[in-house]
Amino acid sequence: MSKVYSELHVHIVWHTKDSLPLLNSEVEKLAHDSLRARCVEEPGVFVHEIGGIETHVHLCITYPPTLTLSNFIGQLKGRSSHEVNNRSGRRQAELQWQTGYGVVSFGTGDLDWVKKYVKNQRVHHQGESAQDRLERITQFDA
Repeated sequence: MSKVYSELHVHIVWHTKDSLPLLNSEVEKLAHDSLRARCVEEPGVFVHEIGGIETHVHLCITYPPTLTLSNFIGQLKGRSSHEVNNRSGRRQAELQWQTGYGVVSFGTGDLDWVKKYVKNQRVHHQGESAQDRLERITQFDA
């Protein structure tokens, strides 16, 4: 069997449907827990940090070269909204995501900086110190 060495790090961001403030403290915790659990289940994926604000979520992960990132992000979004909506017990969906996402790759040397950025999302958005490169997302109709 051949061995493969890789250091593939990405910062991923996506918004709630219509960028509505759906991620209140209760919903955010459930969504983040679901995202973390899905990452832990995937062989070779390591979640470094999950953060965000009421309108969007940020993830900082390392993943293996065998993982198709677009499929994995779809699974993260689908599972997290499904779990949040099932746990809420309400008839109307409590959490919906927009169709698209943004992803930025970065080197190992920037890992600590990106982790800190993701962890401190509320501070960045309150002080308008958000980094355009890490916040960029194309808006799609849901």
